[in-house]
This record gives sequence, structure tokens and C-alpha cells, in this order.
Amino acid sequence: MPDLTLGFDTSAAHCAAALLSGEDCLASRHEEMGRGQAERLVPLLEELLAEADVCWRDVTRIGVGIGPGNFTGVRIAVSAARGLSLSLRAPALGVSITEATQFGSKGPVLAAVAAPRERVYLEGFRMARPVSLDLHDLDALPEGLTEPALTCIGSAAEAVAQRIGAAVAPAAFSPAEAIARIAAKREVVAGERPAPLYLRAADAAPPSDPPPRILD
Repeated sequence: MPDLTLGFDTSAAHCAAALLSGEDCLASRHEEMGRGQAERLVPLLEELLAEADVCWRDVTRIGVGIGPGNFTGVRIAVSAARGLSLSLRAPALGVSITEATQFGSKGPVLAAVAAPRERVYLEGFRMARPVSLDLHDLDALPEGLTEPALTCIGSAAEAVAQRIGAAVAPAAFSPAEAIARIAAKREVVAGERPAPLYLRAADAAPPSDPPPRILD
């Protein structure tokens, strides 16, 4: 059997996973959920393996969505990937959501992923002018984003395309399958582990009251 790559993502309001055997997708799941990913992820992965009639020890590589996205969701997936990597002795590779969003596309692409409070994560691929991954307000997008034949892909693609006059296209693969396909071909670097990719401050702020005095 070819190498098996397990990819999964909980960086947004979903719990998603896909299992690849070489270039073939054996099974894929995508469940929309605003919360509960921590409890659902491992059972979903076990269901995926059962559907493909394989077991944990058959998995040879792991791909995980590292964000940007929901803080808790990103930590859930990355922690799970690190734990599985140790127990299965299989390398785990992190994949950004913007890279997964545009995977399989051609030509200049602006990956546009929705963020809270009318904001968007943007990253350009194969564009004449480099657009690095960053967080932007939808109503204050950077100038000079438009170029000939530019296509926007992602959960905020339509909103961004309307503002910059670009075309819109669907993603070629689901998030989890794209993550698995990228991880399956990415070079493994010894000692490198997936880590959360954050571009904004946490929504929860520390308390403003001073901490209690600790008596000797």
C-alpha cells in the first residue's frame, strides 16, 4: 500500500479530515461546528480510518492546519498532530490555511479567508506584486491588489473580489484534503514540529485588576 497521509483541520467553525493513499483520497469528512472540536476530532479520525479499512499504525505522515484562524481550534489540531506524531512515529507537517485554500489553482490567486470583526486574512500566490500573509480590514484593503486575471479563492473571496474588481473561484479541494496533499509532498525537516500561526491578538484580554499579593 502507498504511504498514507492523514490531514485534518479545526482552525475555523468545522472539524475536517481526509486520508490519502498516494494521490487517491480514501475518505474525507467535513462537519460544521462552532464548538466541540476537541471532543469530536479523535472520534472523527477513527471513523475516517475505519471507513478506509486501515488502522492508526498504517498512517505514515500527518498534515495539520496551523491557521491563521480560531485560537482554540488551531491549538486543538496542532496539539493532536504533535501527539499522534510521537505515538505513531510519523512526521507531522503544518500547512497554513491560505496555502491550502489556493492549492490546485493556477495563475495569480489571492487567498482570502474570513476573520472576525469584518476582517480577512490575505495572501497572494503567483502574483506580480508579492502579497504576504497578513490580516486586513475588509473596508481598508491594501492598494494595488488588482492585476490582470487575478482570482480570489476562500471564505471571504466574494467580499474581497467585489472591492478590488477580481474574479472568484471555488477551492479545488476541501481544506483537509488540500492539507493532506500538501503535507504528502512536503519535505520533512528533522526536529521540526507544527506550530500555531497567529496573526492577531487573542480576543480574551487579561484582567485589568492587579494580581493578589502573595504573603511570605
